[in-house]
Amino acid sequence: MQGLRWLQMSEREIHEFLGQGGTGVISFATGADTPPVSIPVSYGYNEDVEAFYFRLSIPPDSRKEELVERKVSFVTYDETDDGWQSVVATGQLEEVRDAPYASSTVQGMWGIDIPKVDIFERPREQMTFRDFQLAPERVTGRKEAQSQS
Repeated sequence: MQGLRWLQMSEREIHEFLGQGGTGVISFATGADTPPVSIPVSYGYNEDVEAFYFRLSIPPDSRKEELVERKVSFVTYDETDDGWQSVVATGQLEEVRDAPYASSTVQGMWGIDIPKVDIFERPREQMTFRDFQLAPERVTGRKEAQSQS
């Protein structure tokens, strides 16, 4: 990776890269002496409210129940025709069902479509899902710098 250079992405580039959604990894804070819990997820993104949406499977008696209360970081990345790009967002999840109907949290969810990915041991119909919004405290994007030949 010697010589690998990157540039900050502009806000417009970040929105274009995120599009309507895709896949990435969400990491939940755990503690100073333990690694974060990281889970691959599908996400939806609504540029109008600048928020990410996740549909998480949280089985009864699962550790995820306590994790969703903690700070998170979310990263999505891709190799494009112009090189690699990545976006990292940090903040706190908010459960959509707890938000008032007229809130931007609920309204923003209407404008997205979270990709469905089947990675579960049971059929989706047997799983319980809950919807969450991440209105990030911070969003950063990086892209590969093009070499000048």
